[in-house]
Amino acid sequence: MRKGDMLGTFLFGAAALALAPAAHAEMITAKDPAKLAKVIEATDHEAKVVTDDGTTYIESQHNGLKFLVFFMNCQDDSQDCATIQYYMGYNDAKDTTLEQLNQWNREHRFARAYRDDEGDPVLEMDLDLDFKGLPRENVAESVETWVSLMDDYQGFLFGSSEE
Repeated sequence: MRKGDMLGTFLFGAAALALAPAAHAEMITAKDPAKLAKVIEATDHEAKVVTDDGTTYIESQHNGLKFLVFFMNCQDDSQDCATIQYYMGYNDAKDTTLEQLNQWNREHRFARAYRDDEGDPVLEMDLDLDFKGLPRENVAESVETWVSLMDDYQGFLFGSSEE
């Protein structure tokens, strides 16, 4: 084998090894609540899979604030789902005006704020995990984005924002 051939073979092999981790990234979908709960736990947040009246969701918390992860776009009773929705709300901030919620929505990406049916301000963020899902690292980053937005939202509602 000539030197040029050996170098070419070496470079091809090195390039293949460099790309190998991306090809073997663990993919997370909305079809496996337990696996998603483990991703949340890996971000130092507790995660409990709950099934209530045929609906499966995850309960978690951040800095003492409870949030839920709902499984959406499902075929049947939280089975074979395509997306998830992070959700939290405050029942002690009913005086938040629609103008304030509109301000939040103008100034923040990724999550939306509104009043629920009881007049409570809530925050939601969706994540599409359809088809083959997303790499574990991307889903973990979505959890970090979500909890950061939760902190910002609490500060926005109660005046303790450090923005």
